[in-house]
Amino acid sequence: MKYFLSYLFLFLAPWLYGQAVQWELLAPMPEPVSNNAVAMAMVEGVPHVYSFAGIDTSRDWYGIHLKGFRYNTQTEVWDTIPPLPAPMGGKIATSASVVKNKIYIIGGYHVASNYNESSSNKVHIYDPEANAYLPDGMAIPFPIDDQVQMVWRDSLIFVVTGWSNTNNVANVQIYDPAADSWMAGTPVPNNNNWKVFGGSGVIVGDTIYYAGGARFGSNFPATSYFRKGFINPDNPMEINWEGFETPAAQGYRMAAGVLDGKPFWLGGSDVTYNFDGIAYNGSGSVSPQGRLTFYDPASGALGQLEGQIPATMDFRGLAQIGPNQFILAGGMQAGPEVSGQVLLVTIAKLTGSTDEPSDPKAPPLFVFPNPTFNQLQVNYPHTAQLDILNSAGQVVLQSTIQGPSQVVDISQLRAGLYFALLRLEGQLIGWEKIYIYR
Repeated sequence: MKYFLSYLFLFLAPWLYGQAVQWELLAPMPEPVSNNAVAMAMVEGVPHVYSFAGIDTSRDWYGIHLKGFRYNTQTEVWDTIPPLPAPMGGKIATSASVVKNKIYIIGGYHVASNYNESSSNKVHIYDPEANAYLPDGMAIPFPIDDQVQMVWRDSLIFVVTGWSNTNNVANVQIYDPAADSWMAGTPVPNNNNWKVFGGSGVIVGDTIYYAGGARFGSNFPATSYFRKGFINPDNPMEINWEGFETPAAQGYRMAAGVLDGKPFWLGGSDVTYNFDGIAYNGSGSVSPQGRLTFYDPASGALGQLEGQIPATMDFRGLAQIGPNQFILAGGMQAGPEVSGQVLLVTIAKLTGSTDEPSDPKAPPLFVFPNPTFNQLQVNYPHTAQLDILNSAGQVVLQSTIQGPSQVVDISQLRAGLYFALLRLEGQLIGWEKIYIYR
């Protein structure tokens, strides 16, 4: 077993990961709120971040409200906007989507004083320029909450799976704002890998990506299944679904976004919980995550970087205000504690390595699944040397990689944190944190 002091800086310099993701605190929200729908829209050419409904610091049924807030990214000031016009009162787990600079706030659920929950069929429409709500749109055919909600080509809103009063549904409900009408898309497969609440996702081009969520069953366990839906651009109601199991897809109420054609997810939790932040499985307060999860469509790899933002969960949206800048507003932190925190997150690039390759033409290192168990697949088109180091800087496994893809047996390694380093002709070309579970 060899010990390489030259590699030790990788473990003593966590700031290297900061080169991939940087964050800063902005002015806090007017009051703490969680499970709030968040979106970005323009007012007189200035990006504004909007928050609709949610739950306050009580984390109880009476703290669920319809309050609206708005953040001006130019003046860096928050103010209040009219509350959602929901006749049944406060709601959570709604989603906000922007089409042609109008915000569509769809679904969510109400909690009564006896803790009965009811899914909403409302489509509220907010006009940012007028700072006013338009008449509600056509009701969604199947009332829904905690859904995966995404926009296709600034024209259609896809509402995928979610909870409808008594169970998760396979429905794909597609709203056309121009026609104020709903269409039925190809449903997701009718099993618990696909039907979830608290999942999140995006559309990139004509492809839906969604991850995480809670499946139906005892204590609503978290899923670890990654899904893709290929939209027929000539008939967007036609979707071809495929997916795969991977621990890296696990996450509940994460915030989803897109950068450079790659979907990514921020924060969330590994354990599912009720609206009060207490785990369904009876284990108590849930620990939020601060990681970044991302998917590379070219390689098919799902990667993760831990500790990229302050650990926060209970997101219902991410506001993109620039090419690589995103705002997270509100959410729930450890405790659990409802937060008014506002984070500006800047992502330099989405790759498993934050070092540039020695050869600028060399492709990045992608390994998956991550976390993994007994095998690690390395995708690299050339013959290269793979070193796996433990957290003490010791090389515990070496292998020659024959491109373009090779599976490496890691069953002899104990559970824990490791680093995979790839060298081409003696030069370090990429590295990535990996986690081995047992």
